[in-house]
Amino acid sequence: MKLKVLPPTLRKNNRYLTVEIKVTSPIVKDDLVSIVWDACVRFQGELNTSNYNLWVMKFYEQENGENYYCYKAIVRCQRDYADEVRSALALANKFNNNRIAITTIGLSGTIKASQKYI
Repeated sequence: MKLKVLPPTLRKNNRYLTVEIKVTSPIVKDDLVSIVWDACVRFQGELNTSNYNLWVMKFYEQENGENYYCYKAIVRCQRDYADEVRSALALANKFNNNRIAITTIGLSGTIKASQKYI
């Protein structure tokens, strides 16, 4: 028996955050996933974070500054929790004893629209 696809009216509405990451040591996409989850769990707890539907969609490396490495990424979250995710990411400041700064530079309803911020 073939599984049925949910109609658009029953699917969760997503928002895509375009974030800029500045960190003192190089990171990879898996590190960013753990940074995002850890920041949200510390800010809201496991119960609320499970509702966020978090996912790192794309990860881009940018030109590096003198004292830091610069990256941009697209993070998916559920529409109702976009503000909570933004605030949790803004509060993240350490990863593996390295300083990190995450800034949201754009919010959109599709991946294609969020790529214009990169």
